[in-house]
Amino acid sequence: MKDRVIKIGCASGFWGDTSSALPQLVRQSDVNYIVFDYLAEVTMSILAGAKLKNPDMGYATDFVKSTVPLLKEIKEKGIKLISNAGGINVESCQKIITAAAKEADLDIKVAIVKGDDLTDNIENLTTEGLPKGILSVNAYLGAAGIKQALSCGADIVITGRCTDSGLALGPLMHEFNWSEADYDLLASGSLAGHIIECGAHCTGGNFTDWHLIRGFDNMGFPIVEVQANGEFVVTKPDNTGGLVCRGSVGEQLLYELDNPAAYILPDVVCDFTQVTIDEIGKNRVLVKGAKGKPATPHYKVSATYADGFRLVTSIVLGGIEADKKAKIIAESIYKKTRTMFKNNKWKDYTDAAFDILGTESIYGNNARPLKPREIVLRLVANHQQKDALVLLSKEIAQAATGCVPGIMNFLGGRASVSPSIKLFSLLIPKSQIQVEVICEGRPSAVEIPNGTNYINDEKTSTQLIQLATEAEVPLIKLAYARSGDKGNHANIGVISRRTEYLPYIRLSLTHEALAKYFSLEDKNDVESWELPGLGAINFLLKNVLGGGGMASIHLDPQGKCFAQQLLEIPIKVPASLAKEYQ
Repeated sequence: MKDRVIKIGCASGFWGDTSSALPQLVRQSDVNYIVFDYLAEVTMSILAGAKLKNPDMGYATDFVKSTVPLLKEIKEKGIKLISNAGGINVESCQKIITAAAKEADLDIKVAIVKGDDLTDNIENLTTEGLPKGILSVNAYLGAAGIKQALSCGADIVITGRCTDSGLALGPLMHEFNWSEADYDLLASGSLAGHIIECGAHCTGGNFTDWHLIRGFDNMGFPIVEVQANGEFVVTKPDNTGGLVCRGSVGEQLLYELDNPAAYILPDVVCDFTQVTIDEIGKNRVLVKGAKGKPATPHYKVSATYADGFRLVTSIVLGGIEADKKAKIIAESIYKKTRTMFKNNKWKDYTDAAFDILGTESIYGNNARPLKPREIVLRLVANHQQKDALVLLSKEIAQAATGCVPGIMNFLGGRASVSPSIKLFSLLIPKSQIQVEVICEGRPSAVEIPNGTNYINDEKTSTQLIQLATEAEVPLIKLAYARSGDKGNHANIGVISRRTEYLPYIRLSLTHEALAKYFSLEDKNDVESWELPGLGAINFLLKNVLGGGGMASIHLDPQGKCFAQQLLEIPIKVPASLAKEYQ
């Protein structure tokens, strides 16, 4: 047991990820397990809409399309599959995979984990404050159900809503017999799952130093080689593109994280502040140092609900002063339709905005003056009445003949109207949710510890010390950075390239500086925590995403480009250090 290593690969980081990942991991590695993550919060909204149209849908069809052709090879190599592809219809997903295995004359046991879907039981739960128009309500389950399904002999485990990290933690608990009270081990296993959950995100995808990457056309997908003590190596199959290094793995560690000292999961509360990442070979990185605390008594629950209607369209135009013409188009269309709304006694837009792509619109006050001669005008609007947005669509089309010159194309054709599906999150006691595993038609209840109330009394202080600084360099010279969404908040993880750079980064990246840079109203809209083990700082920008996900009208609704913007901020350094980057 001491020297045993379990190898887990990830073949999907989201619904729509490449179909090349699974064949790569099956044929070019010796993994024991392959996990697939499909259920972003936006995806749950899409699946809810799909099931409304067809009660047999509501699962991630990508999982079926990718696995069925490879079932024989997967079985021959003894690889087990774990996926949250069940979405809001795990039974349908299970039936299709089981039928395909039977047709191929393969002895494959497919188990499902149920209990996350609370939609039909919502009236019996403590769910005060839920909005009207609920489409789906799903709890983020943990790893316990997956562990039990594997113990029942399952070859493939399909879950509904489950934490991304739990997909990898489940098999580790099963293989190493980790208990629900082995908190440090659970935190380490959760970190392993967190590192690989976004697929090629940790093997060079979206990496700050993208210019170092070779083989974007054949990106290697991640593998973690985990020991019984929780330490693990991150790597990828040989002869594949990408790069596994301290920076690429460190960026993923901080991705979509809030407080790294209290990352709350249903299985454990994780402390990643002392985690270290060391390069031990080519495309091999050793990760260790995660700590854990008892889990809380609650599940995080995400609900999707219908809230009116939505229209998004893009217009391509060019010529002299293209940006000014785009502004005139947008303002005139919105002004005209608002007048028409009043005449029809309709209410105003719930939200309406426009962006001029090609003019650095995402940079706000940090945009540089440009004189583009071709741009894309993006218009987005929400309204409670569908008829109002149908009218808007007609008036957008009319701009081609009745507004400024230079309109060349309406991307995607005339704008269509769709339901506006939004997300709402809440907490529900674990005692109110019954989790069960069904394998070969036999259900078995899963015991879930109730947990304890967690009080985060640990404050991360950032000590600003006096430093000799006579020059400035952009942050990208000193650090890696990656950003993502946490609901309506955005996080930006900043990792110093060298330990000696961190004090200078800390000195310049104050809460006041970030609030000013991102045009926030108050420095209190910024929080930060340090990770000494990694030489990093994690920033959280509050309420900057306009509702986040599908609810937002922002051009960057999930904060994916916030880090790219921050990498240009000037950092004060000694003149001697600045000379290194001239």
